[in-house]
Amino acid sequence: MKTLTNIIAMLLIACSSAIAASGAESEGNGLLVTLFLGFGALIIAFQLVPGLILFGSMLKGIFSKSVGETSLAKGSKGGESA
Repeated sequence: MKTLTNIIAMLLIACSSAIAASGAESEGNGLLVTLFLGFGALIIAFQLVPGLILFGSMLKGIFSKSVGETSLAKGSKGGESA
């Protein structure tokens, strides 16, 4: 009887981590978490479009040829009529 008790005690000690595991797993994210992440992604996507437009305008301004003088500066001086 004493050996049977020792065997059972040793098995319980060796398998304690397996007994402690409940097997319950997370079911994943809920609907509100998914909606929140989707809303954040929409905000980023809608801010990307104006940012790309401004970036394109900046590149156009950097690499375009300068106009130089305007037609008003060439024609009359100081806006005087002839």
